[in-house]
Amino acid sequence: MLKLEQPVAHYVINRDYMQIYLDYSATTPTRPEAIALMQAVLTEQWGNPSSLHEWGQRAATVVEQARMQVAYLMNAPDPESIIFTSGGTEANNLAIMGVARLYSKPQHIIISSVEHSAVAEPVNLLELWGWEVTKLQVDNKGRVSPLDLKLALQDNTVLVSVIYGQSEVGTIQPIEELGNIARFHNVLFHTDAVQVAGRLPIDVTTIDVDLLTISSHKFYGPQGAGALYVRPGVELMPLLSGGGQERRLRSGTQAVPAIAGFGIAAELVKQEMPTETPRLIKLRDRLFAQLTNIPGLIPTGERFHRLPHHVSFCLEHADGEKLSGKTLVRQLNLAGIGISAGAACHSGKLSPSPILLAMGYSEKAALGAIRMTLGRDTTEADIDWVAMVLRQILVAISERN
Repeated sequence: MLKLEQPVAHYVINRDYMQIYLDYSATTPTRPEAIALMQAVLTEQWGNPSSLHEWGQRAATVVEQARMQVAYLMNAPDPESIIFTSGGTEANNLAIMGVARLYSKPQHIIISSVEHSAVAEPVNLLELWGWEVTKLQVDNKGRVSPLDLKLALQDNTVLVSVIYGQSEVGTIQPIEELGNIARFHNVLFHTDAVQVAGRLPIDVTTIDVDLLTISSHKFYGPQGAGALYVRPGVELMPLLSGGGQERRLRSGTQAVPAIAGFGIAAELVKQEMPTETPRLIKLRDRLFAQLTNIPGLIPTGERFHRLPHHVSFCLEHADGEKLSGKTLVRQLNLAGIGISAGAACHSGKLSPSPILLAMGYSEKAALGAIRMTLGRDTTEADIDWVAMVLRQILVAISERN
């Protein structure tokens, strides 16, 4: 293995090459309790949960324990309403396509214009197949108007899907009100709650939601595990044909170790939420306060209806070449700080953030989207250091240009 004698690159201001991770919305480190349980399952409960013998039944017990823990996270009365998947993307696809496949002829579906691609792309596919699609516009903070949903409903609307907390700009949608509208009109309602689960309380008994997506690795569980909450009585068509596992909605032998880690992470994060969420909000607001007075750095998203761990900006003078969100990601990475950019890069060409474009930002500003998301290991000292480094980088770039 190649051994480096010194760091590849760093800034003089870097304090002992300290590494600060601020990309918790992308993924979180797997917590030790989940790792320990997964190791135990791999060595002691490695059977096929569908087998009737002792080895299989030990594995099945692990899966059902995790199902109860995930149900506990969202206060679902019936653990059987939890369908395990490989992650949030599969759960979103199961919700969207699982409803669509119930119909022999194209119908009408409503989503927002700021959905994650795991919802937007399957809906785009349905549109190619002849489905009528309405994409609700958002205001300049990224929020959907409940009145717009009311006006968009049609006699043939069969599903509404609106993201709970937007991953790029942090805005939380008025999910309770949107769900009420859909329920009143007897239309199924789905929400992608991947960014909300484990950070804000979710109670499926108090919101009118029929389908809800979460993902393990967003709250310190392992990657490769997710779940779709399916309200009892809601019918879906499976995407996969096979052995009929997961109430015949998701065939395939369950990934028992990953599901076990998912379950313990769900239980622990719910127990910690009453103290962790206020701590994250305090850190989030501290970072906003230190960055909002930097010229050319524009806060994005809703400030009050916002994910507790989420800070996002765009660069007023981004040009996609000398200055973009990707530029800042690279510069901060050299300083030992991990953040993410909102704009997408395809085949080497940077594309503007579709989320910011939907919110009314210019193409240039939408090339300059950045996101900093906080987690369990983030401290006040981290916040202060990142703010100072980012300020110095922006000043240096401004002086060069």
